This record gives sequence, C-alpha cells and structure tokens, in this order.
Amino acid sequence: MTAAFLRDPIKLEIFKHLLGSVAAEMGAALRRSAYSPNIKERRDFSCALFDPAGNMAAQAAHMPVHLGAMPLSVQACMRALQFSLGDVVIMNDPFQGGTHLPDITVITPVFAAGELIALVANRAHHADVGGVSPGSMPLASELFEEGLVIPPLKLVQRGESNQALLDMLLANVRTPQERSGDIRAQIAANRTGVKRMSELIARYGAGEVSAAMRGLLHYSERMTRWLIAAMPDGVYRFSDCMDDDGVNPEAVEIRVAVTIDGDAATVDFSGTAPQCRGSINATRAITVAATMYVFRCLLGLDIPANSGCLAPIRIIAPEGTVVNARPPAAVAGGNVETSQRITDVLLGALAQATPERVPAASQGTMNNLTVGGLDARANPPRPFAYYETVGGGMGAGPGKDGAHAIHTHMTNTLNTPVEALEYAYPLRVRSYEVRRGSGGAGCHRGGDGIIREIELLDGAQVTLLSDRRQSRPYGLEGGQPGKSGRNMLLRAGAEKELPGKTRFTARAGDVVSIHTPGGGGWGSET
Repeated sequence: MTAAFLRDPIKLEIFKHLLGSVAAEMGAALRRSAYSPNIKERRDFSCALFDPAGNMAAQAAHMPVHLGAMPLSVQACMRALQFSLGDVVIMNDPFQGGTHLPDITVITPVFAAGELIALVANRAHHADVGGVSPGSMPLASELFEEGLVIPPLKLVQRGESNQALLDMLLANVRTPQERSGDIRAQIAANRTGVKRMSELIARYGAGEVSAAMRGLLHYSERMTRWLIAAMPDGVYRFSDCMDDDGVNPEAVEIRVAVTIDGDAATVDFSGTAPQCRGSINATRAITVAATMYVFRCLLGLDIPANSGCLAPIRIIAPEGTVVNARPPAAVAGGNVETSQRITDVLLGALAQATPERVPAASQGTMNNLTVGGLDARANPPRPFAYYETVGGGMGAGPGKDGAHAIHTHMTNTLNTPVEALEYAYPLRVRSYEVRRGSGGAGCHRGGDGIIREIELLDGAQVTLLSDRRQSRPYGLEGGQPGKSGRNMLLRAGAEKELPGKTRFTARAGDVVSIHTPGGGGWGSET
C-alpha cells in the first residue's frame, strides 16, 4: 500500500495536508489554553505526529530544535513504558531525547481496534522547572542545578490522572499554578490530536492512514536523496566557536566534515571540543535536530519535514563532546545556543558544496533572558519567573538581503508583546527597536539585530545566556560579518558591560539592555 501512495501524488499530497493540519490544530489548542505568556504569546512549543515505531510522520511549522529531537523522546518513552488506551506520558530528560529541562514533552497514543496506529506529542518550554535560579536557565555545571528531571512517566494511565505525580512536579517549581495550567493545556492539545486522528481513521481506515504515514516518510527520504545526489561528491569541512561556556573564558570549537557520496551523506563532528563545565553542552538529540533542519532547508521544496529526511544521513557525534554530552552535564544552553552554532558550521560546510543555496550566518544566538523574584503588585507578593528569547539579524543569501529583527534557524518563536509582558510581570519595556547598521555589508546586506531594554520594577534575579558577543556571524562569498552583540546593565545613570553569559541580582529601577547581533553579508560589494 505504501508503494501505491508513492505512485499517487494527489493522494500523498492530500494526506500530507491532512496529517499536518492535525499537528497545526494541536498547536492552536495549546496556544489558546496555555497560561504562560511564553507559550500563548511567544509560541515556544511544537506539535507532531508519530508512527508506531516512533518516527515523526508529520509536524506543524513550529520549532526545529524541538521537532528534530522529539522522535528520540518518543522512542525512549516507548522503550520505557507500555502504552495503553487513555495514557498520557510526560518527560523532559535531555539524555532520553529531550533538549533541556524547561522543555516538557507530553505524548498520547492513538489506538484503533486495540492496535497502536500513531502517537501525538507536543513539547513546550515552561518558564520555570526548579533549579538554582528562576527560569531554570542557570549558569550551571551539572544537570541537577538546572531543575527537575522527569524520566518517562504516565501522567494519565488508562484515563485516570496521576495526581500524586502532578503534585510532586508542582512542588518543585516556583510558579505551580502557571505550570499546572500549561501542563493541562499540553494534555488538552494531545486530546485534540487524538480526536482528529480518530476521525481520519474512521473515514479512511487504519490501514490507509498507516500507509499514508509510511508513504510520507519514504517520499521525504527520496527527495532528500535527490538533494544530496545533486551536490558534488567530496568532503566539506568547517569550524566555528562558541564564545565561552559561561564558566571558563575559553572559546569552545565545533568542527564538522560533511561527506557527500552519491545520494547519501555523512556528517562527522569528530574534533569538536570535549563537553564543558558550563551549560552549553548539547545532547545528541539536539545535534540530530540541527542536522535535519539544515538539510530540510536546502531542499527548498514543499515536502514534509519528517524523519524520512534523516534516512540518507549518517551522523557521527562522538560521545563526551559538546555536541553529544554525557550525563550529568549541564545542557540548558546547549539547546538554545549550541544548536545555533551547530547550524552555522553545517551551513558553512555545505556552502562549499552548494553555494547557490546557502545564506551567510544569521545572528547565531537566541539571547536568552530570564528574570525571577517576587511580584509585589500581588497581595501577598507572589513568585514570578519570566523567560524570553530576543531576535536578531538574518544572514543575507544569494539574491536577497537578510531580514531584520527576526528569530532564525533553530528557534521559530514570536516576540513577547510589550503589553503582555508589562501586564503579567513587574517589568517595563524602555526600548524596543531595530539595531541599525548591525548587519554585515556585501552585495546583499545581512539583516540588522534588535535593541531591547527592560526595566525591573522590583528587585529580582537575572540570568543572561547569549553568544556571539566575542565572535561575529560570518559572511559568505566576500560578504562581511555581522556585528557581535552586547549586553549592558544601566543603573543610576551608569552603564556596565555584561558578559554574554551571566547571572546577577538586579535592583528596582535597573535596566537590562540587550543589543543582538546582525547577520552576515553575502557577496562582495564590488
């Protein structure tokens, strides 16, 4: 039946959109029912559908760093647990396919006539999951400082909620009401996915739906092989560095060698720096997600982004390196920062094989800001934890300038609107503008970054986790690099330069000023 789907492009296209729309509707349900601005405003979540083997068959256009890693989480849960009708599984363990602890994954099976047909899952970033600092994005040196680790566990078993497990989770976070609301929103989103998948099965039959998922996986594999086969055979190398790990000041190198051999590719990260003391360690799941994202982007076609894209690609990520860290390494920054640099080195290597497709480097960081303390506006004062990422410049590409002030590559969130931020937290946005002139010069200019300044109305703990403060996003084909970013603390009329990765206690009236990097330019100006 799978072969029949591949011979029938109309049917394949119909099911591509049917299954994709299920994931998209799950995302809409999650966004509308979530409590936190991080999910309902920034849309820091992802939804996808999986076949009974744990392969991602369809997804919504959400976050690449979530989506490429989620199959490993689903497969880890399937190894650890036996799914039954009415179950809901929760997990966030980065060393079982997770990304970092704030990203909580919720998985629900879809059965038909007692047979497992599919699974629906979503991953959402929670603004706090415990740990040594509010927001759970600390400058940590081991995983246990970053928050509560959740192995695969049944939050709902055969339709019965495990209230004891939920109570335990909520007892270990600073904002339990918000966390409870967001987790319940994730459960509701999966319920929407199960309902829509059950409707498809009732209409077309379980066999047809299963064949469609297999057909979409094969189609994506075939198109990825077509892309690779169009590149010249050879070995393409590139390296770039993280500024530091937040603990030690030395740069951390990431190397890659991409071997193109016919219609298959090997992506080898041998020679990359060993895992570090700081929190920029990436798990293998993150490296897999970045690799899938880069090859899928180069296709430039409206094909499904699913696990089939990875079938022709062999990934070598030596264990114990910053791209495949061993537990209990700290990983909060690996998900948000190192994932961006892995993307940069992959694009830098593939630009040598297919220069007409690859843009210059984008900002290369997510500029993570967390602020937490007590909100004195409430009576009595209540804890709050705020998290956001800040956009920057996109790299210019062949034939076009880079976009200004936008989230790029492994993130795909929106900003937090000023009104939502100021309503929910004791914060005030003093400035929010394009950082003019920060994009790299070239025949096509890199996009400009952002200036975002936030005033604290009460004292609080502040953590900044950012990169490209020492290095600059590279240009290509003679284009110039974008400007590096800057972090500053404005206090009582004085300006203090802050490191890219830092944690400090802020006072009421302090202003955190973040100037994000611009994108690299493409092509010589002359």
